[in-house]
Amino acid sequence: MPSTDINVSVDYNATSAFFKFENINLVCRLIDERYPDYEAVIPQNNPNKLVIDRGLFLNTLRRVVIFANKTTHQVRLKINGSELNISSEDLDFANEAHERLSCQYDGEDLEIGFNARFLIEMLSNLSGDEVTLELSTPNRAGLLIPQTNDENEDVLMLVMPVMLNNSY
Repeated sequence: MPSTDINVSVDYNATSAFFKFENINLVCRLIDERYPDYEAVIPQNNPNKLVIDRGLFLNTLRRVVIFANKTTHQVRLKINGSELNISSEDLDFANEAHERLSCQYDGEDLEIGFNARFLIEMLSNLSGDEVTLELSTPNRAGLLIPQTNDENEDVLMLVMPVMLNNSY
């Protein structure tokens, strides 16, 4: 935050908005289109619910992704009972990593792949101690929802799965 007040000049026309302050000119293009129906891509029926410590999950992903393929950053989540196995593999360099975490899980045993970079980015931007990952099938999007007591906060993150190769 600057320690002094700054005057900002705001202008607009049919296609753009213009902001001028100090030595900065910011031009924003205005979009006059119908906003996409984002709710249509959010899966509604997610019977498999995984509750896990956000910090442990995040740190495990950071360790495991080091051994993942550098192009796909693919990690495999294998959920069985109250156990989450996170693994990665890079066949080109014969690297692999496996870690096991305890979790609360309600649902069918499931094996699903994600780009770890996306999960890490999502988990890094959440607060709170626990998160819920709601899943349906390995080829459908999952929902990452923080467990928070803040009634003024409503956060839902959509994470798309990746196709798993069956080598590990």
